[in-house]
Parts: sequence; C-alpha cells; structure tokens
Amino acid sequence: MNHDQLITTYRTAGQGQVFAHWASLSASERTELAAQAAEIDLAEIAELNQTLVFKTSGGGANLDGLAPAPCTRLPANGGDPAEWARAKATGEAALRVGRVAAFTVAGGQGTRLGYDGPKGTFAVTPLKNKTLFQVFAEKIKAAGLRYGRPLHWFIMTSHANHAQTEEFFAVNRHFGLDRGRVHFFRQGRMPAVSYDGKIMLETKSSLALSPDGHGGSLRALHRSGALDLMKAEGVDTLSYFQVDNPLVRCVDAAFIGFHLGAGSEMSSKMVPKAYPEEKVGHFCLQDGKIVVVEYSDMPISMQRETRADGSLRYSAGSIAIHVIDREFARRMATGGDGMALPFHRADKKIATIDARGAAVKPDQANGVKFEMFVFDAVPFAKNSIVIETARADDFSPVKNAEGLDSPKTCREDQLRQFARWFNGAGTPVDTDATGLPKIAVEISPLFGYDAETFTERWQALASRPAITNGLTLE
Repeated sequence: MNHDQLITTYRTAGQGQVFAHWASLSASERTELAAQAAEIDLAEIAELNQTLVFKTSGGGANLDGLAPAPCTRLPANGGDPAEWARAKATGEAALRVGRVAAFTVAGGQGTRLGYDGPKGTFAVTPLKNKTLFQVFAEKIKAAGLRYGRPLHWFIMTSHANHAQTEEFFAVNRHFGLDRGRVHFFRQGRMPAVSYDGKIMLETKSSLALSPDGHGGSLRALHRSGALDLMKAEGVDTLSYFQVDNPLVRCVDAAFIGFHLGAGSEMSSKMVPKAYPEEKVGHFCLQDGKIVVVEYSDMPISMQRETRADGSLRYSAGSIAIHVIDREFARRMATGGDGMALPFHRADKKIATIDARGAAVKPDQANGVKFEMFVFDAVPFAKNSIVIETARADDFSPVKNAEGLDSPKTCREDQLRQFARWFNGAGTPVDTDATGLPKIAVEISPLFGYDAETFTERWQALASRPAITNGLTLE
C-alpha cells in the first residue's frame, strides 16, 4: 500500500502516533519509517496487547499435573547400547542421502562479552582463536566428507548483524564450504509497546524494533523461502543449535536417528542439571505431552525435589539443541492445524522519544517487548522425544565476559575434551583433577569432530607428532 494508505491503516488501528512526526521527515526518512511500519501485523499487536499487556490477572506458567519427562539415557547411564547403535546407523543413512541440514540461530551480538560484532565472529578456540562460525563450518564440512554428501547450512541472522555476517563469510571464503550451500536469512522483528499498548518510536523516523526471539526462527525459515529450498533439495530434517555453543555436535547421527526412528516432529537433547538451581529449562510431561518449563517459572521447591536415591526429580535440562521436521516447522510458522507459538512478555527499558521528538533513555522498564521461544513448539510436535547427551561433549556456551559460561570456561572445556580424546585413543595426556590438561592442544574438527573420528584419524597416522604444549592438529 502507499504511504497515505499505510498512515490511514495505523490511525484506524489506534496507532497513529507512529506517524506523529511525518510532516517533518525527509523523503528518505519517510521511506525508512514506512518500510518498518509495513513489517508490522497490527492485528497481531492488538491481540498481544489484550493478552499480554493489558492482562492484570493470571499469567505465569501452568504447572498443573507436571511430571518429569521420559528420556532416552546414554549407555553410560543405563541406556541400551544396541538401541544407540541402531539409531546411529539410521542417522548415518539419512546423512548419506542428503536428508539433513544444519540450522544455526545467529542473530545475537557479542555485547555481553564486551565484543563489538556478531557473536558468531567471536574467537573461542584455545590456541588458533578460531571463531564460532569457523568451528561450526569445519564440523559441518567434516560431516559432509565423512558421509559423502555435503550439507546445506542455514544461518538465521538479525537486521543488526546480517550484512556483517555475510561479509565475514565472504572474506573467509565460507571456510571452505560451497557458498551455494550456505544460506543466510534475517530474523523477524517486533515493535515494543508502551504500557498503554502504543507502538513506540526509537526516533522520529524509526520504530523501537527488536528480534522476535529464537522461536521466531520457524517463521523466518518459512518467510525467507528456506523451507521451500530444503524441499527442493530433498532436505526434510533440520539440526538446530544456537551460535554461542562451540562444543555442540552440529550433526549428531545418533540423535538424528532417534528422531527419525520415533517418527518425531521435534526432538530435544538434555543434560542432567549440574545443581538444582541451574538456569536451564526443565523437560516435563504434562497432559501426555513433553513441555519445557523455564527455571524462572518453576518454584525453587520443585527444582529441589529429589527421588528416593537422592537424585533430582526434575533433572533433565534443556540446552537448545533440537532436531526438527521440515514440514512441522512450516505448520508452526503458518499456523497450520491451529498451531502457533505463543509470544512472551518482557518488560524492558526501551530507548524512545517523547511527544516533542526528544530522546528518552529510561532508568526503569517503560514498555514491553514480545518474543517467542523455540522450545514452546515441543508440545505441538507428534512423537516428541528427549535424548540425553553428555555435557562435556555437547554444551559449553559462551555467554558472559567472565565467570560461568565465559570464554575462559569454554576454552578450558574444549581442552578437557581434546585431552579425553587423546586418552581414549591410547595416547596419555596428563590432566588435573578436573580433566584439564597440563599442556595446551587443539584439534580441528577437520581432523576429528568427535571421539570416534579423532581416534580413527589419530591411530591411522604413520607418524604421530609428540604431544607437546601448543600442538594443533588440522
């Protein structure tokens, strides 16, 4: 619609304040504001105002009838080794015929790390200082070589980092991947609203927009045409992970095999919680369906419940690693069969302007942002399953500049993993009581991306290098 029609539509919806400064804007500023306004589904905003902003009672998670979710355990923790072997074979068969694609949610910036740039461009490895994106690229390339079929890689960026991300890959020649198989698309955005439900302006010519949450990845897959491309390429299974976790197995054949073997539409990995109050979601069973209850929604008393043997009752922690069926993602994105991810309310300090157009930087929450969580799709999925993984092999995120989940803890976890691989392959490496090696080594995913592939490559070397401080294997 043209500008006049757009303005009329906003005024009719009671959101005319968006164009309050229209008369004073330049032609380019008007174009910018109109383009942003055209992104917004005003009917959706009106509904969210009624259900999340104006709602004065109720709220909170529904905890009625919760029980721990059933999980398939690792063989080391009582799982059936034969079942795991069958699942791995099923996953490998799917990888060999090209049914699987990698999918990374990478819309974040490195702000919390004190880093100015897309989080995926942050250096994380202990010796070579490879970036998150390079680590993932090498794992994906290695899997393609192992299974004889290069994988497609779908990367969801944000409006804030899209151009920088594309440029980063171009400068690095896509880290040796076929550029035709690396696909970038932007995450959706939602406007912030004031407590009276009015869409807020950041400047006279721009809305106060923010990403719609990792749950928005399913809508973005559909709207970008990525799902159609997958269908054309014969891809029906997405391996989903987030950009801040370099330890993740981007392509885990056993996990994929369990998913396919169960006829699941969305499967999840879990790790046993390290302690009762660990800040992860909890996999639970409710009304016969698997759900994820955020730590902030589960009372501390429930988080501390134990079984007769003293173990935590709600121990299955969500680590944002999933396998998702392509057409399930489409149904969730389009509202097929009445399915739709719910939005969540987040009260935030939102930079805005006042009625005169002067900048306002609040010192307390002054509005609401809307976001979706991908784990909210789990209860909509048919035959959803939860598979245990070892934290040491799959989860060491980089979230904070210091302390827990920091670059330091992540690099140390990578070193511990490399030491385990050497020891498992019959080459002793001295470690401290926590498993941290006394020398620094780094193994490229192209040399070995898990214990099995590393052992094969290491033991096949005709002449093995001495394990010394600073050793890197590429």
